Amino acid sequence: MKKAVIATGGKQYIVSEGETLEVELLATDKDVTFEPLLVINGEDVKVGTPNVAGAKVTATVDEADVKTDKVTSIRYKAKKRVHKTRGHRQRKTVITIKKIS
Repeated sequence: MKKAVIATGGKQYIVSEGETLEVELLATDKDVTFEPLLVINGEDVKVGTPNVAGAKVTATVDEADVKTDKVTSIRYKAKKRVHKTRGHRQRKTVITIKKIS
């Protein structure tokens, strides 16, 4: 079973073929390719400097713009009647890994 490490959105992910994962928002809604940092094929391990030459990971975009759960932050000062609530929903892209070659 092939596995690879890809970098997108400032994060690194360990992926295998057929896997579905949420990554930071991508600018496209079509198929995407990544250059892997590391490829594992059984006992054969190839480490890139920084990318593995001649290897690529192909993925399809399932959902282009998905919002995650809301994160709420509160600023509060005791005995001063000061409080402020903020909310944020991060936007993600859902991809499925098709092929590691």
